Amino acid sequence: MKLRRIAAAALAFVFALGLAAPALADAKPAPAAKVNINQATVQQLATLPGVGEKLAGRILEQRTKQGSFKTVQELLNVKGIGDKNFERLEPFVTVGDPAARAGGSR
Repeated sequence: MKLRRIAAAALAFVFALGLAAPALADAKPAPAAKVNINQATVQQLATLPGVGEKLAGRILEQRTKQGSFKTVQELLNVKGIGDKNFERLEPFVTVGDPAARAGGSR
C-alpha cells in the first residue's frame, strides 16, 4: 500500500513537471532596455517575450511594407500578435522618438 502511494506521488510529480516544462522553456529574460521596433533587427526582436525568429521576421516584414510603426499598438496588425501576446510585449517595446522619426529640428 505504501509503495503504491509513493509510486502515485512520483507519477503525479513527473506528470506535473511535464506540463510545466514547456512554460519554463519559453521563459526568457526581459530585455534590459526597451526595443525600438522601428530599428530592431530580427535577433533583437527575438529577445522579446513571446517572440521567436519567425514572428520577429513578420514584424520586420510589416515594417518594410508599411513603413515605420507610428504606435506600438500597430503590432496588432502583425500575424501572430494578438491581444494576449501584445500585452506581454507592450512594456518592452517603443517606436522611438516621434520628432526624430519625422526629422524634426531642435
